[in-house]
Amino acid sequence: MSQLRNDPSGESLSSAARYLFDAHERRLHFAPLPPELAPRNIAEAHEIQDAFVALRAQKLGAIAGYKLALTSPQMRKFVGVEEPQAGIMLESTLHRSPARVRAVDYVRLIVEFEIAVRIGEDLPAADKPFSRERVTQAVDAVMPALELADDRNADYKVLPQYPLELIADNCWNEGAVLGDPVTGWRSIDLCAARGVATINGDKVGEGRGADAMGHPLDAVAWLADHLASIGRGLLRGHVVITGSIVTTKTVTAGDRVLFEVDGLGRVELRVD
Repeated sequence: MSQLRNDPSGESLSSAARYLFDAHERRLHFAPLPPELAPRNIAEAHEIQDAFVALRAQKLGAIAGYKLALTSPQMRKFVGVEEPQAGIMLESTLHRSPARVRAVDYVRLIVEFEIAVRIGEDLPAADKPFSRERVTQAVDAVMPALELADDRNADYKVLPQYPLELIADNCWNEGAVLGDPVTGWRSIDLCAARGVATINGDKVGEGRGADAMGHPLDAVAWLADHLASIGRGLLRGHVVITGSIVTTKTVTAGDRVLFEVDGLGRVELRVD
């Protein structure tokens, strides 16, 4: 792991991660890190993310997969950044549909509407660069998914000034709700697959698989290359949510969220 700010002890990295961890524990609103702790580049942002996730993993379990954030032009415009981002999902935060969560467990719960894949064979860093074709061989199931995230009442007007802070904060991920895995997915045109999102029976948006970086599996290939760049691989059993094809929605107690994708079925969340 490279050093932050020429700090051989890693004190800056640890301090930034602890600062984020404490902010979450105290349910503070999302805010930029203090200047002396803030990441100066993507590499530093991911090092802080790793240390922050390691602290959370003590309670939430081991790495179970990854999230891709801002893979569609709409989502990048929504947040005000130009490139996709990646975060880590922990074991106990993954739920099977139909799922229930409590609004009071989040500062402000937001959901995203995604196509998820389950990795069936390792994609080691040594095999980079990864193509859609190589990823296709490794994916053993596809399913609809809802990402659970907590923006902690972030001010979206200023968020574009701090894109690295979003990476450091693990892209706000708090897990996902997964639909039933479809192992016969190769007969489905994931690029054209239409997904429709509803909240309390009202349609709130729709998109197609192509909205995730042109194709959901292109998004997975991007993630595999990103992980390889930091010496990691996607492993058998990991779940990847490939990015929202509908803009983020805020949900509150009493809401019922459904996301249906052509050929893949539906995923359901109730918020108590």
